[in-house]
Formats: sequence, C-alpha cells, structure tokens
Amino acid sequence: MSESDINPKDARSWTPRSIGKRWQHAFFYGMIRLLGRGPAYAFMRIVCLWYVGLYPFVRQKCAPYLAHRFPERATRRQRFAGAYRMVTALGETLIDRAAFGILGPNAVGMEVRGMSEFLGGLNEGKGLIVLNAHVGCWQVALSLFGQLETPVSAVMQFHQGDVDRRYYEHAGQAPPFQIIDPQTELGGMLEMVQTLQRREILGVMGDRVFGNDKNVVGVRFLGETVHIPVSPYRLAAMQGTPIVVVLTHKAEDGRYRVEVVRTIRVPSGLGRNAQAYAPFAQEFADALEAFVQEHPWQFFNFYDMWYHEASGVV
Repeated sequence: MSESDINPKDARSWTPRSIGKRWQHAFFYGMIRLLGRGPAYAFMRIVCLWYVGLYPFVRQKCAPYLAHRFPERATRRQRFAGAYRMVTALGETLIDRAAFGILGPNAVGMEVRGMSEFLGGLNEGKGLIVLNAHVGCWQVALSLFGQLETPVSAVMQFHQGDVDRRYYEHAGQAPPFQIIDPQTELGGMLEMVQTLQRREILGVMGDRVFGNDKNVVGVRFLGETVHIPVSPYRLAAMQGTPIVVVLTHKAEDGRYRVEVVRTIRVPSGLGRNAQAYAPFAQEFADALEAFVQEHPWQFFNFYDMWYHEASGVV
C-alpha cells in the first residue's frame, strides 16, 4: 500500500511520489487479482496501522486537516484514531482504483448524479471545465467523462520515480483522456487554452497548487484562509466556459457516487488581478467544505493547506 501524498520531509509540503516499494505494490496488485478487494482491504489495514503507529510523518500529514475538520478531537488518542481512519480510507481508494483496472470497471460500482447539468454545460458549445478535488476515487470518476464523444484533457502531475500504477496501466491501455503536465513550460496553460478553444472538456484539480505556482487566490475553507489555483476561473472567463464542480465519494454500499454539485459561471472582463476571481473560487471552496462536512473521511489532501509564509503563499 502506498500513499502518494505523504512526504516525510515536511508536513507543509506535497509530492506525488509514492512511499511504497515496487514489490509492495506488486504484492497488493497480485492479491487483488487472485483474491479480490476484501482480503486486500484486510491486509491494508494492518499495513496502515504499522505506518501510522511507527512513522510520525504520516500522522503529521493528517494533522492539519484533522485539526480544522475536528477541532474538538484534540487528544493524542483521538488524533491517532483520526489519522488511522484517514489513511485506511485512502488505502481503500487505492485498492479500488487498482481493482478498476485489474478486474474491470464492473468490479467497482459507479453512479453518476447530475449528468443532465453536466451535459447542459457542455452543450453550450464553449467547452467545459470539470473542477474536482482530491476526494474519493477521482481518477476513476474522470474516466466516466472520457466515455463521452467529446475529447477530455486532464491536468495531472506525475513523479518520475513513482511506481504506483494508474488504473488504465493495469489494463495495459492508454489513458482515456489526454494528460496535461503542469510541470511543463507555462504550467500547461497553452494546452488548457487550446482544449477549451476546441470546445472540449478540461479536467482540473481545484484544491491544490502545484510546485511554486504563485497564480493563486485566497479563500476561506474550514475556518481559515487557504490558497487555491486561480487559473480555472481565468480560463472560464476567456470565452464564458461554464465550470462544473464534480466531487466523488464512496457510499456505505461500497459504490462510488460521482456528483455534479455546482455550476460556476465567471463573467468576462475581470482582468489579471487574482482577487477579482475570489468570489468564484470561494464558490468552489464552499462546495468542498460542504462535501467534507458530509464525507469527512473522503478528503485526501495530505499537506497543510492553511500554512502561509510571510510572503503569503507556500
């Protein structure tokens, strides 16, 4: 089992690199293929107990979110229990993602809610920005929109040394969407603009700033200010592209529910000042906060979103 968002160096930092070794990944993949998800879940919980109990940086990575979402749970035992629950929830998601590729889509139940709103935005003919977050099984959720006739591009960051396979790699397939790397020159902005100019679908994460990007705007989230990317809202303003906020969670019946929770419309003519886009970024933050209030253990942004240097942004 691996956690691609955990970095032992600093609880404030984020890296896409997995901490698991290649053989550990292969072990879980083999277990899923031979025994299914249930035994993999059971063994994963033991592994998570090992990591949470013996590696303080794992607990440190969980601490900022737990402190903001559950300020009343302040004892060491409560924080430990919260960290364990967060990490095991992520472990289930990683197993489900692998099972989707190894065993096929039918192995992981998916349900889409709000598809009419999604298609309504797409049919406006101005392209469509799908704004999601690191909640639930977001990569598999994005695959559903890749089944549409309209091409899909997704902004995704990879680490050269990462051994954690994406679901489509298990099936020996090419990704069902075009991948835009935010670490390239101009942060992939040219490719994003071209995607929308072609009236296609662009998938963007709205809850994380990649690298040292200063293109951010401050919003309120769980009681304090966080900085999130402003580029989705600037892109939307260029040609009146609607933004649909799509969030995913694992329901009690084990199925994933992919929900269009809000449509954000950004007017044109707002210029380059990031603060002009703050009201629209706050709409996304409000939708995400409502999500974590209802599904607190489905949020997988394992770094301190609330930490800011004197300059304003980490």
